[in-house]
Amino acid sequence: MRPRLTDVAEAAGVSMKTVSNVVNGAEHVREETRQRVLAAIDKLGYRPNIAARNLAQGRSGVIAFAVPQLDRPYFASLAARMLDEAEAFGWIVQFHQTGGRREAELALLTERHPARLDGIVMSPLGLTAEDIQERDPALPLVLLGEKAAAQLNADHVGIDNREAGRVATDHLLSLGRRQVMALAPGPGMDDERINGYRDALTAAGLGVDEDLVLPTGGLRGQDAERTLGDWLDAGHPAPDAIFTATDWLAMGAIRALVLRGLRVPEDVAVVGFDDIPYDLATLPTLTTVAPDRVAIARLSLQALRDQRPGTEPVRLEAPFSLVVRESTAGIGTSAGQRE
Repeated sequence: MRPRLTDVAEAAGVSMKTVSNVVNGAEHVREETRQRVLAAIDKLGYRPNIAARNLAQGRSGVIAFAVPQLDRPYFASLAARMLDEAEAFGWIVQFHQTGGRREAELALLTERHPARLDGIVMSPLGLTAEDIQERDPALPLVLLGEKAAAQLNADHVGIDNREAGRVATDHLLSLGRRQVMALAPGPGMDDERINGYRDALTAAGLGVDEDLVLPTGGLRGQDAERTLGDWLDAGHPAPDAIFTATDWLAMGAIRALVLRGLRVPEDVAVVGFDDIPYDLATLPTLTTVAPDRVAIARLSLQALRDQRPGTEPVRLEAPFSLVVRESTAGIGTSAGQRE
């Protein structure tokens, strides 16, 4: 016979309400109790009837997760974490690729869908504040990304990008590096990660040489390779460290350096951002800022579940860590030391 909620409650020594709270992802359950219930669920092989639960709660059981490009490693990894976490909330995830185009992002907020959505988690690039204000408030929406945090009035989940940029640059300064370059897509360079870089240099009493803050014009590795390569070929002396706003840019920068006979990290130490899987396959492996993608997914889904029309938007912050690898510590050092 298929195990029931009552069987789990009896095995865990708790009430049926407590089991229901754990299954539905309620936050107020003590961690020790939650683990005991989860162990009982696993032992008995209990699986909630998601369709019946959604029907009782007036939900469709479907949410949308929309990002500019699903084939970017950061978004692909985040999508996997979103799938993992959504199962605990009883949600099926639809994936949407917007290309960062406003019309595609706006269509998700305004057009009818084949199945009614319980909410949308989106990393927007094109949406305006007016788009957010004019959307249907009955459709829960949680935004990701730096642009959304700065300009759009809706629930937001992310890391402290400015603090992360400061920590990354402080790491380079702690190695004795003083000519620290920054690479980011630009063009205005009013990027919170780069502002954190500026904070670290200022706090160290070095000042910020804006000539060492280079806009790459894009997010691809080849954008950074071309930008840094052209700068070096113009006769500028190489910096002794580089902080980049993404890991792809870091990889492109390393290629530009190596092609010109410079060693990483002996001549130039490099720190990236995002902790994408390819970081471990490069030579040297890449030191990077690692956002906690599990926490970002979980907090996004919790905010989606708890959102009610008319309430003030919330800002939820996920943790990050600096993962020190060979591009700053030296080839042959143990990979993955977190700070």
